[in-house]
Amino acid sequence: MAKRGGFPGGGMPGNMNNLMKQAQKMQKQMEESQKELEAKEFTAAAGGGAVEVTVSGKKEVTKVKLTEEVVDPDDIEMLEDLIMAATNEAFRKVEEESSTLMSKLTGGLGMGGGFPF
Repeated sequence: MAKRGGFPGGGMPGNMNNLMKQAQKMQKQMEESQKELEAKEFTAAAGGGAVEVTVSGKKEVTKVKLTEEVVDPDDIEMLEDLIMAATNEAFRKVEEESSTLMSKLTGGLGMGGGFPF
């Protein structure tokens, strides 16, 4: 009668080593992807292009571009809103790229939570 269940005598040690190698490979790929993401820039515009904000993959604002027409001393609030909208859209693009990279790495395993990108 063959033994069923449990670890003794089974093929688990080989499977565990294989699983560890796969996990290490995935971790290395994730680190490389994180570096690639951090090196990218994401730009978004608001107000029909009157305000343009660029952020890095590190989620740092690297550039703000304004057209002369949008700088109205009598309507500072509109300019503030446009900068905020463009910045939020640029950050959304970073998140979208990060999610796409994670999906490629995990192969749809549902392992998206808890990663730094």
